[in-house]
Amino acid sequence: MLRTGYSLSEIAIRRPVTTIVASLLIITAGIASLQSIPIRELPDVDSSVVTVTTRYQGASPEVIDTEITEVIESAVSGVSGVESISSQSRRGRSRTVIQFSPGRNIDEAANDIRDAVGRARRSLPEDIENPAVVKSDSDADPVMRIAVASSKHSPEQITDYVERYIVDHLSTLDGVAKVDIRGERRYAIRIWLDRRAMAARNLTSSDVEVAIRRSNLELPAGDITSSQRMLEVRLDGRLTDPGDFAEIVIRKINDYPIRLKDIARVERGVENDDLIIRANGRNAVGMSVLRQSQANTMTISKQVRDEIKVISNTLPEGMEIIIGSDDALFIAASIREVLIALAISLLLVVAVIIIFLRSFKAALVPIVTIPVALIGCIGIIYALGFSINVITLLALLLAIGLVVDDAIVVLENIKRRIDNGESSHTAAVNGTRQVTFAVLATSITLIAAFIPISLLEGQVGKLFSEFGLIMAAAVVISTFVALSLCPMIASRILSGKSPETENKTPATNIADNNPLPHSRLHSTYRFGLNFSIKSPVIVISSALAFSLGAVSLYLPLPRDLVPREDRGVTFIPMTAPQGSTQAYTDSQSKIIEKKLRPFQEDGSIQTVYTIIGWGNRPYRGFVVMRLAHWDDRDQTQAEIIKKIRPITRSLIGVRAGVASPA
Repeated sequence: MLRTGYSLSEIAIRRPVTTIVASLLIITAGIASLQSIPIRELPDVDSSVVTVTTRYQGASPEVIDTEITEVIESAVSGVSGVESISSQSRRGRSRTVIQFSPGRNIDEAANDIRDAVGRARRSLPEDIENPAVVKSDSDADPVMRIAVASSKHSPEQITDYVERYIVDHLSTLDGVAKVDIRGERRYAIRIWLDRRAMAARNLTSSDVEVAIRRSNLELPAGDITSSQRMLEVRLDGRLTDPGDFAEIVIRKINDYPIRLKDIARVERGVENDDLIIRANGRNAVGMSVLRQSQANTMTISKQVRDEIKVISNTLPEGMEIIIGSDDALFIAASIREVLIALAISLLLVVAVIIIFLRSFKAALVPIVTIPVALIGCIGIIYALGFSINVITLLALLLAIGLVVDDAIVVLENIKRRIDNGESSHTAAVNGTRQVTFAVLATSITLIAAFIPISLLEGQVGKLFSEFGLIMAAAVVISTFVALSLCPMIASRILSGKSPETENKTPATNIADNNPLPHSRLHSTYRFGLNFSIKSPVIVISSALAFSLGAVSLYLPLPRDLVPREDRGVTFIPMTAPQGSTQAYTDSQSKIIEKKLRPFQEDGSIQTVYTIIGWGNRPYRGFVVMRLAHWDDRDQTQAEIIKKIRPITRSLIGVRAGVASPA
């Protein structure tokens, strides 16, 4: 039985198996949690957003606003948890974005919006497309841009294949909100009306529309019932051939039928050719993968890439799937860099401990406690529902110093008592007890400093809430480890030998033979301390001068939410003169593509993705360049942009520049 009054450190020293098991449980929890923690670039700052998109072919913005947008806004405003509603009415399209309050379940919110829109459907025009409800902002930047390119197939054939065999596969992946097709060429029957012929017969375009709707129908024709089976009969009057459309009777004049071919030219064409897309100079149809609010970009990217590998095995000859951009690549590279910095920091901390403690055995204590505390933080990340991202890894990086501080304070006091003649067991108990209050006071102070960071409001508060809580959790775990595992290990491995007689290792020999940390540093510190005590005016004046200097340097610094980095993607926005045709803008983009070929040949640029007619404006376009992987190129993104800039400046027919995503 343990007597009353034992402290945590005494229990740990007297029950080493219990202490080791507790530490192993912390490590096991952290490692097990690592498999389930999502990975992303930054903490989840997304709100629960649902978008309702409705298309009404040919309707003006005014009609869209009064007949569709206002009806949908009224319907969804009564859904619980709605924080804000914003809408946009364009020609032929209504978009309503509903943002919900924090904590609202995105799936439940989307279902509630679908129900509300469904109830309002009878108030909307009959001939609109059914409203599409998506669990994201439909105008948000896609996490992946994919092109299906071919030099042997027409855009119409590529579109048909993409819609039949690719889009549905990608749309059903977990976390994908929807897959938008860009630059599609859907087959359609195009009817070119002859105004003179129509005027001569006293016909209008409305007459033609009514006749086509009347003749192009699929109608129920009853049932055929037997004793064992019932078959539904439908009259399929849908037309698919231009010749069939040409024979439609618009009106009879004196019993003479006026057919569509008498007043119009009917031919097979495409529904919309406002957008041109090329990938590496070949005809292409683009796909934009939009993620759901709060979905994991890394998981989506992996699923999409795995699905593309499967689909690529069944593609027609000459057709290729090209990934134009993938946000997950930058996220993975960023996290890898932070992990490398974390490993380097850990090695430097270990080296400094060995050099200054002059004992490998003594240094072994904090060396063992650091991984326990850091891995324990992984378990806290999982328990709090956070993700592994640049911010949480930064917290772990900074936590290394905090984690080792408590352990060194306890260890140094124990070692001092051992050097003064106490046994290792007694020194561990008394030494830990002596500094327990100091360790706790330091830890509470640090927690009090970090917790308020997690309580900040707004987007910045969401961004750094994980940072503050993880730092506080690291301090709590390090305090527990410093007051339990650290004295237990010290009581078992440290002895009463002096540094001169203790068994040497290469590391301790280096430390002992290096006078810098022990003699020169000590004398330099003593000189500086004496000078500071004797000259307080100089010290205070210097501190004020440095503070004012820091403020003066801080004020002109640029401010941004996140710094600009080499994301492996750059683009050239281009604008032709107002009134330019799509063909003219496309010809200018081909000049840019030609001048970018040397960059593709030397491996700097991997993919050139061209978009003409962006935003239904034939005079606007983009050339998006996915750079080679960071490990496969010697130049940074900024250096490549600097080399591309003369190309855009030399263009005469369009205004263009080079930019990089924020």
